[in-house]
Amino acid sequence: MHFNPSQNLNTIAKFLNAEYDGKPDFAITGINEIHRVEKGDITFVDHPKYYDKALKSKATTVIINKKVARPNGKALIYSDDPFRDFVKIIKKFRSFESSSKNISDSAVIGEGTIIQPGAFIGNNVKIGKNCLIHANVSIYDHSVIGDNVIIHSNTVIGSDAFYYKRRTDYLDKLESGGSAIIENNVEIGACCTIDRGVTHNTLIKSGTKMDNQIHIGHDTVIGKNCLFAAQVGISGCVTIEDDVILWGQVGVQKDLTIGKAAVVLGQSGIAKSLKGGVTYFGSPVQEAKQKMKEIALLKDLPKIIKKI
Repeated sequence: MHFNPSQNLNTIAKFLNAEYDGKPDFAITGINEIHRVEKGDITFVDHPKYYDKALKSKATTVIINKKVARPNGKALIYSDDPFRDFVKIIKKFRSFESSSKNISDSAVIGEGTIIQPGAFIGNNVKIGKNCLIHANVSIYDHSVIGDNVIIHSNTVIGSDAFYYKRRTDYLDKLESGGSAIIENNVEIGACCTIDRGVTHNTLIKSGTKMDNQIHIGHDTVIGKNCLFAAQVGISGCVTIEDDVILWGQVGVQKDLTIGKAAVVLGQSGIAKSLKGGVTYFGSPVQEAKQKMKEIALLKDLPKIIKKI
């Protein structure tokens, strides 16, 4: 999420009532959690396991719960609870804005777009030309829809990220400040859910087609001309390259990459990154030909045991 206008280190630290290490006018241009950071971003880290990752990331300002040597070109904000302070910043710059109409006055809707009865279009939503938004679709605030997009009934675009920190006696929500972006010529089936980025964007690129009852997690990027069958579930921060096919009920773990033109057969479970141009099957997934050979061998196992 970008700040408009840009902020500085002193302003953000003062808002958090926190100490800092760096020049007071050090620029902070946006906020992102660690998986999608960019130069100019502020991020947070609250566990020693991830200190190095945060301090060496593209983020140029880090909220941290330990005083450490400040890397060159970066600024540090010291906090007893970085997660809490990160959420404070999100709430300040993208607080919840209630709606009183089915189609917000701040929504921008392109020429030729049809919005069927019962659909909800939130604040600051942008919808391109010649789209068809079916009944009871909900498009949350700050979502962006391209041209020639079809979204079928009861689908939700831009719902909150599933992102929590476990406290002693409750689960603490990381408020979502990102967006969901759907590019041109995408079709999304009925009863799908596409979470917005927690601080960045969930992105579905042009030409991708999705069946019914599919879930896309926060900050996931889906390439061009992908094809997903019913009940595919994709976790957060996944990168899926162009021309990938995921057949029914494929499950994808978080923070991995599926290479260009990979095909994953139905009911497979993906727990690690996959190379492109290969067909996969199984849970955990492996190359389909090898997996089919293993299944065939298992059928012969009773005969093999008798021979022994």
